[in-house]
Amino acid sequence: MKIISYLKENRMSVGVIQDKSVIDISNVFPNVLSIIKAGREGIEEINKFLSSKPEQMVLKNEDLLPPITKLERNIICVGWNYLEHFNERAQQDIELPNKPTIFTKATTTVAGPYEDIPYPKKFTNKLDYEAELAVVIGREGKQISEENASEYIFGYMCANDISARDVQQLHGGQWFMGKSMDKSCPLGPWLVTKDEIKDAQRLDIHCKVNGQIVQSSNTSLMIFPINKIIAEISKAMTIMPGDIILTGTPSGIGSKREPPILLKEGDIIEVSISEIGRINNKIITEKIR
Repeated sequence: MKIISYLKENRMSVGVIQDKSVIDISNVFPNVLSIIKAGREGIEEINKFLSSKPEQMVLKNEDLLPPITKLERNIICVGWNYLEHFNERAQQDIELPNKPTIFTKATTTVAGPYEDIPYPKKFTNKLDYEAELAVVIGREGKQISEENASEYIFGYMCANDISARDVQQLHGGQWFMGKSMDKSCPLGPWLVTKDEIKDAQRLDIHCKVNGQIVQSSNTSLMIFPINKIIAEISKAMTIMPGDIILTGTPSGIGSKREPPILLKEGDIIEVSISEIGRINNKIITEKIR
């Protein structure tokens, strides 16, 4: 099932994609987070509604919102999770970690799958892209084993962890500031439930800038697979329904290419993942309210 948040008559609505059209389920659930929290029963309720053959509508890309429009917690991120990307690191004296490198992005980083991304020029002049697979948690849990970790997954999305490379190391080695610019994490285009994905560790992942392929890899090349990440995070922290985990980016980031490809106004970044879809965002001038 592909679940979306979208604008309908200037109001946020919830829908399910079927045959390239959308079926509004806002009368069943008010938002996507409520579906996630309802779990299996929520999916069954949606399927019951869909069996009544409700009206299908044409969906425009520009109407799509981030699938989860309001986060209850920061986005959890994994750094250096592809070996070739780790080898691109600026600090060459750092050894390959034997545990996942965890940081977070603020809740205000969320953006829609086709939304314009503001360039905060007073903050950074080294804006970069990172194509990533996003995992959405569906159940509360703690001290979860790797063997059982998949039971806690609700679904998957495409993500772009847009980063300020010059800021990333300026705060005592903590990445939060360089990763938490407003609208720096476009997500979508929909939330695909895990039953639709054959194997999340066998997905092709790509990033294009202005049509040029800059990242090309497969999730099978993760150093720490998804189940390991969930198990590690949940050792001391309770994971919650609606939590989003970004699982790391492959090699090919703009700041490490020769010559570098740093983002500028007008650039269009496309992130695509097989069996999920693609997101497409344009960099624009930031407007301060």
